[in-house]
Amino acid sequence: MDLKELYREVILDHNRSPRNFGRLEPADATAVGRNPLCGDRLDVTLRMEGDRVADVRFDGQGCAISMASASLMSEAIKGRRRDEIERLYQDVHALLTGHARGDGELGKLAALGGVAEFPARVKCASLCWHTLHAALNETRAPVSTE
Repeated sequence: MDLKELYREVILDHNRSPRNFGRLEPADATAVGRNPLCGDRLDVTLRMEGDRVADVRFDGQGCAISMASASLMSEAIKGRRRDEIERLYQDVHALLTGHARGDGELGKLAALGGVAEFPARVKCASLCWHTLHAALNETRAPVSTE
C-alpha cells in the first residue's frame, strides 16, 4: 500500500467512525464553526485542567474531509497544553496550504496533507482547527471560513 492510499484510508476511517464525537456538558470552553460555502457545521467543546485540554468533543455535520479532520484533531490535542496545540495548529495549517516545514510531529495528522492538492477543500479540513483556536481563545463570535 502506498502512502497516498494509506492516508486515504485514515481519512475514510475517521469519517466513518469519528472519534470524540458529541458534546461535553459541562464544558469549560466552546466555539461554533461554519463553512457557508459547503454547509459544514461544527461545534467544539473542551474541558480544561489548567493549561491542558483534558477532554474534547466535536459535534455537527459536514463532508468527509471536515469530519475526518475534526476526529483526527480531537485525538491529537487531548492531553496537550495550549502552547503545544498552538504549534500543532501552525504545523497543520502549513501542511494544508502546501507549506509544510517538515519539522512538526504530525503523526496521523499527516493524512491531511493530500488536501493541499485540492485548494477548495482546505477550508473543509481547517474548519475544526479554526474553531478549536476560537474555543481556546474564548472567542464568542462564530467562526466562518469565508
